[in-house]
Amino acid sequence: MLTYPQIDPVAVALGPLQIHWYGLTYLAGIAIAWWLAARRSQHPWTPLSREQVDDLTFYVALGVVLGGRVGYILFYGGQRLVEDPTWALRVWEGGMAFHGGLLGVMLAVYLFARSRRIAYGPLLDFVAPLVPIGLALGRLGNFIGQELWGRATDVPWAMVFPNDPLQLARHPSQLYQFALEGMALFAFLLWFSRRARPTWAVSGFFAVGYAVLRSFAEFFREPDAHLGIQAFGWMTRGQILCVPLLLVGIYMLWLAYGRSAAPSNKAK
Repeated sequence: MLTYPQIDPVAVALGPLQIHWYGLTYLAGIAIAWWLAARRSQHPWTPLSREQVDDLTFYVALGVVLGGRVGYILFYGGQRLVEDPTWALRVWEGGMAFHGGLLGVMLAVYLFARSRRIAYGPLLDFVAPLVPIGLALGRLGNFIGQELWGRATDVPWAMVFPNDPLQLARHPSQLYQFALEGMALFAFLLWFSRRARPTWAVSGFFAVGYAVLRSFAEFFREPDAHLGIQAFGWMTRGQILCVPLLLVGIYMLWLAYGRSAAPSNKAK
């Protein structure tokens, strides 16, 4: 069994003000995505110019934060919201959901594309490879914050999280998700999008890849205590939410490869 590294979840404390590592990972993810977007905007097939990257990053950051919070409230906090409606505003207590953040990003990209008269599909393909790096850093934030840990296990790399009331040896499932839906998916999409692809292909592979890898990781992650197993004796809420994402991804790939599709080009 491995020893959990003693890392203070609070990165900086200035009197009553506390800055947590989880928040810093969000900022780092946005900063790295902005840097990569600026570099990738120089390719001839990208749908936007370098000058538009800054504004796009602002739109996407808002989509991540607002969508992630609203998604958590709708997908995971329904009963709590009924009992205490003011909880929805207490963002400092935590609570973000990837699927909500993804919907927020898709809406933000749509609004940006419409305001700049850029084709939506190519722009979404431009953004898709940048998302997993934020996911990877977010899972590191979960690991440092000792949240969303794994199920009890006896594997040699199991860990006991100090704030676990049961003090069980568990899968470090945050690190599994960091490696799979974070770094592995990021590396594949970055390689795949290095040259022009049919419109919707990159987004489709992102959706299918995330849905499959997240669903696999859920088998090692402890289900939310207030939700438990949701369907068929094994499906968690995260896996259920991945089903429509998988179907959307398959549809995008059909649009890209199942019919005549031209490579993404810079909008005119």
